[in-house]
Amino acid sequence: MLDSSKSGAAEAHRQTLTAAPSLATADILAARRARLCASVSEGAVVIVPGAAMVSRNADVEHDFRQDSDFFYLTGFDEPDALAVLRPGRDPGFVLFVRPSDPDAETWTGRRAGLAGARARFGADAAYDVGALDSELPRLLEGATSIQWVFGRDERRDAAYIRAAQHHWRTPRVGAVGPNRYEDLRPTLHELRLRKAPEEIASLRRAARITAEGHHEAMRLAAAGRWEYELAAVMEMVFRVSGSQRNGYPSIVAGGDNATILHYNTNRMRLEGGALVLIDAGAEFGYHTADVTRTFPVDGRFSPAQRDVYAIVLAAEEASIALTRAGTTYLAAHECSVRMLTQGLVDLGVLSGSVDGLIETEAFKPWFMHRTGHWLGMDVHDVGLYANSGAPRLLEVGMVTTVEPGLYFAAHDERVPVALRGIGVRIEDDVLVGEDGPDVLSIDCVKAIDDVEAICAEAPLWIDRRRLS
Repeated sequence: MLDSSKSGAAEAHRQTLTAAPSLATADILAARRARLCASVSEGAVVIVPGAAMVSRNADVEHDFRQDSDFFYLTGFDEPDALAVLRPGRDPGFVLFVRPSDPDAETWTGRRAGLAGARARFGADAAYDVGALDSELPRLLEGATSIQWVFGRDERRDAAYIRAAQHHWRTPRVGAVGPNRYEDLRPTLHELRLRKAPEEIASLRRAARITAEGHHEAMRLAAAGRWEYELAAVMEMVFRVSGSQRNGYPSIVAGGDNATILHYNTNRMRLEGGALVLIDAGAEFGYHTADVTRTFPVDGRFSPAQRDVYAIVLAAEEASIALTRAGTTYLAAHECSVRMLTQGLVDLGVLSGSVDGLIETEAFKPWFMHRTGHWLGMDVHDVGLYANSGAPRLLEVGMVTTVEPGLYFAAHDERVPVALRGIGVRIEDDVLVGEDGPDVLSIDCVKAIDDVEAICAEAPLWIDRRRLS
């Protein structure tokens, strides 16, 4: 429910957030396919399947979201499709799709069909996906290998192998087919790891939308509210700002729930004097933000909460500063470990030398996860974190999260009473830029004074009186 007294301000925010970034065009998609084809081994044929509809219950299905690899290369957003790339051959780009079916489309929506696959999505040839078993062997003739992502679907793996072996089962003069199978991940996922300008635009827009959703949750929070109310208001802001879906299930964790890393039950009542940890990201243009903020239910941090928050924030900011080309992927994590371990000493949780405590991993009961992960089309995006066993060096165009945290469970008798039930994580999305770290989620407040100021504001997007 929009508050009419604030609708003008909310609309101004919405217009800013939804202005279209430079999403992938047909030329961009064709260039991606060309780069992939230039990177695979000579004589290879590439197979990239799309996602299928998944049953939720009875005759109801889960909301459809296309496979990221498939969408990255094709832009095709219907289920049960499959792409075949044949470098140096004609047709070079083949799509298998559901055919047009007026009766089915009356129930489940319009389809591109075979004609649309060619005209709208640039396929050199298109076939009914029901003909895959008969057409794929022909498309593999002359290839020396086939590449796909192994292990995602055993039935499809078996179908590709059957198609590749067709020429062995039905020998004829001159028939040649693939005799090697290669995993596509090392090639395709390395391309996805380095973000192009249009991908960065989508990620930046997703982060801006996410920031405004987090802010509205901060404005709404109060003792007696429910975690799911904050989730609902935040996700409403995502939707009206142009985000079709979340990048992952939202975590809205009040009090001790914040010490559960992937808590997403989101149905507890918020208590006065507690903190709320929200880990949530809007998806925009098939790219997702991933932002975590922690703030006080009552709008003001207690002394103990402030102390823990300040330690985590300092660790996060120092780790972001190291997220630059030429440093290792692990540099930010090692920085966070050192600063959080020192913080645990300062809080009276640990004692001894910081170096010794790090060597024995004494910090792990309270900081048990890595400081970040790749981010892009998937919240835990693709790409290797090491090369030949060594942490890889960061390169311009990579995007990673930076998310240190400290978690003191309510039942943890190893820590001072004042710390029990406090969980703090602060997470930003960071592009490795030409001139250093570029914080894509910079619009989301995190300084203590700024967080408390947002918490003191009245909701911008809804009328809080109607929810009381």
